[in-house]
Amino acid sequence: MSDIEVIGVVGAGQMGAGIAHVAALSGFKVLLADADRARAEKGKAGVQKRMARAVEKGKLEASAMEAALEAITPVDGLGGFRPAQFVIEAVNENEALKTSIFETLDGVLAADALRATNTSSIPITRIAAKTKHPERFIGMHFMNPVPVMELVEVITGLQTAPETLKTTQALAAKMGKTTIIARDMPGFAINRILMPMINEAVYALYEGIASAEDIDTGMKLGTNQPMGPLTLADFIGLDTCLAIMEVLHAGLGDTKYRPCPLLRQYVEAGWLGRKSGRGFHTY
Repeated sequence: MSDIEVIGVVGAGQMGAGIAHVAALSGFKVLLADADRARAEKGKAGVQKRMARAVEKGKLEASAMEAALEAITPVDGLGGFRPAQFVIEAVNENEALKTSIFETLDGVLAADALRATNTSSIPITRIAAKTKHPERFIGMHFMNPVPVMELVEVITGLQTAPETLKTTQALAAKMGKTTIIARDMPGFAINRILMPMINEAVYALYEGIASAEDIDTGMKLGTNQPMGPLTLADFIGLDTCLAIMEVLHAGLGDTKYRPCPLLRQYVEAGWLGRKSGRGFHTY
């Protein structure tokens, strides 16, 4: 299936709403679902608010915003996805939940519809094996915030058909994204590199090598990164960083991927970063 017109997005939170935002602006019709219709409506309202800000700043035409919002339809649960030709799931990093969603979609979607999970660490091959059409299953790791970040990491499972990959790349390109292809290994490519760097920055703080401020300033000015690793961890969410490090540690079995005890302690304290008001920095 190459001519995708209707995309279903499961999850209307930050990532799902961001994907819906970009897809609608790119000319796709978008069906948006969450745990209930009210959450889906809230997700669309968030998209409208962000687009309105872009219009105010002169970065988006009002007519383009109106057309995009018209293209997003909140639906009542997964049953509303029957017209979807390509579904992107963007719920929490919970393998059981993601698997359950795709098992339900097997009874809803047309046989030739493609399915993608927006995951940063969960094995694609394993989820695909639980579906009726594993050859039509793929990973799409969007970067946050989706409307701003250009990259999509595409992950193929062992079962993914070449045509599924080709269609996914074409869809991402139409959304204005650049794709890289990664093997289905723990952390894929981006987080296999990024998360150990963040974890090592936490170890530097844990061992008293430097303060959080100095670690971030040093990495920003010394390596030309737009934000320091601890600020980035706060932005991602320390609970998410910990979960990915645990996936790396369990999947690869190497002690170099052991999560820093300080990272685990912050998560246990509820200091999760920006979303909780406190992480390695205070917000």
